[in-house]
Amino acid sequence: MNYDRLTKKKLLLDKYRPLPPELVSNLDDWFRVELTYTSNAIEGNTLTRRETAVVIEKGLTVGGKSLKEHLEATNHAHALNFVNSLIKKKSSALTLKEVLMIHSIILKGIDDGNAGYFRRVPVRISGSAVVMPNPRKVPELMDDFLAWLKSKPNLHPVVLAGEAHYRLVTIHPFVDGNGRTARLLMNLLLMMAGYPPAIIRKRDRIAYISALEKAQLGGSKADYEKIITKAVDRSLDIYLKAIKGKSIIGDIDKDDLLKIGELAKAAGETVPTIRYWTNCGLLEVAEITKSGYQLYASDMLSRCKQIKQLKSNRLTLTEIKHRLYQ
Repeated sequence: MNYDRLTKKKLLLDKYRPLPPELVSNLDDWFRVELTYTSNAIEGNTLTRRETAVVIEKGLTVGGKSLKEHLEATNHAHALNFVNSLIKKKSSALTLKEVLMIHSIILKGIDDGNAGYFRRVPVRISGSAVVMPNPRKVPELMDDFLAWLKSKPNLHPVVLAGEAHYRLVTIHPFVDGNGRTARLLMNLLLMMAGYPPAIIRKRDRIAYISALEKAQLGGSKADYEKIITKAVDRSLDIYLKAIKGKSIIGDIDKDDLLKIGELAKAAGETVPTIRYWTNCGLLEVAEITKSGYQLYASDMLSRCKQIKQLKSNRLTLTEIKHRLYQ
């Protein structure tokens, strides 16, 4: 994969540095909410973007949402603050203590018994064929991982950050919080290299998880690397737009979203069918507008085609769901 495009954008961004303090503050606040919202949403947190902002910026609670979901939001924001503090004073390789501290903050008040500690039990990811390492091997695998990072591999910074994320989630050193910890680590490495943090969008959840699993099962990493590269590219664009005084609101989530009627028409199905498939868990809603409209990512169109093909093979909806998520 060619990373010249990212390098050129980063060099252009460097020409504007140091950025005005007010602009830096605005961008930091925006990314803080967006990173917290998307990273938690990937793991199943149901707080919306606006609700996430209310929780972490104003310290308010949202009716109908669990305490765990509130803690996931505030904890991620605090973990991001810790990551930013490491960037400011980092002069040496990442340490195990720092990785454990990130994880400890992520699970604080949620699972204090496991926060900041390696797992001591076998784990499986529901619906995944990936077999995680035996817990007895985790300490050694983490030592190897940190030694690899310390060796400063001769890789493009975006490749290095993505590879570090991939290696950490594949070791799966914790009972819970592996994905959020890995994404924070990836962004720590990106920001240390002068790149903005990468945002894995909520709508990319299925593609992101599938790409990781494909690589973990011995397949190509190309799909995974493409997702990370696009995420960094979008963030670079956001910085460059902000420098030029252009609005960045919606850059992450407004492109390629389809209303339920648009998805139904494109898929050759009725709106009630699309709604039914959604309620059955076969389709995922990317966003719900203030007016209550359900919006779907464009990749749900190919999902509809998959469902229709599997239905033609006389599979039940339960069997189809298993096929889609296996």
